[in-house]
Amino acid sequence: MTTYIPSITLPDAIFANPAAAILLPVGLGLGVGYSVSPKSTQKTYLALKQPPLRPPPQVFGPTWTTLYALMGYAAYRAWSAGTASLNPTTIQLTKQGATLFTIQLGLNLIWMPLFFGLKRPIEATADITLLTGVTGYLTYVWSQVDTGAAWCLAPYLGWLSFATYLSAGTGYLNDWDFADKERDSTTSNTGSGMDKDYVNKAPERK
Repeated sequence: MTTYIPSITLPDAIFANPAAAILLPVGLGLGVGYSVSPKSTQKTYLALKQPPLRPPPQVFGPTWTTLYALMGYAAYRAWSAGTASLNPTTIQLTKQGATLFTIQLGLNLIWMPLFFGLKRPIEATADITLLTGVTGYLTYVWSQVDTGAAWCLAPYLGWLSFATYLSAGTGYLNDWDFADKERDSTTSNTGSGMDKDYVNKAPERK
């Protein structure tokens, strides 16, 4: 059972301020997304063999932005309700949830670099599986503090479950190795002579 660990938990001021609570995960999520390169990420996504029901890449940006905002609002709601309580158990659950929230945010932010940047599907799938478990426990903990906060986390938890399926399915269909799907190809326009592309990428339409 995870307890409140101040040294690895976001500052109280983040949870207490609605703007900070919402904008922090949104900003970090966008920052990680752009650091990995959206164009490169989309090309990789379309190139890999994927399980049924995969959404188009355009869905992910708006979806994650909304979910980051919801998780931030959930954090603000839970913290505000919990710290205002006179019940020591409620206060403890609130702070325990703050530690869980911080852990899940960290796990969330490293998934994209693992999956798309480093092309490590095994580690990425392990990460998102753990992330889903931590978020499920966080939802349970904060449901005892503020039911509204728990409901705000429900769409996020549902999406994580779906994303875990996509991550595991993609890894399995590609033999858990993205590197061997790459090939060297001549690129006359760049002048470098060599580029990386995926062997099962559909040819571009003229």
